[in-house]
Amino acid sequence: RMVPFSFPLSKCALWDPVPMGDVIGTHITYYRNPKICLVEKTLRLAYRHAKQNEKKSLSCFLLGTLTVDEDGEGVTLTVDRFDPGREV
Repeated sequence: RMVPFSFPLSKCALWDPVPMGDVIGTHITYYRNPKICLVEKTLRLAYRHAKQNEKKSLSCFLLGTLTVDEDGEGVTLTVDRFDPGREV
């Protein structure tokens, strides 16, 4: 289960929280061309696990690597592992 992180409370801030300048977009597709590569074996394992599970909702993880292309114009997410997670 993912838990959001938070900074400890302090009496003084290290920076001025007032916004300055124009708003800019930080979405990954704004500057890069994303690609997803999924290994067939990983997809088959996830599909089989979902079919065997009686629950409508299940938790699992798809693990992989994120790389920037050689030309610097794109990013590639390669999903190559499946982790069914734990019930406890």
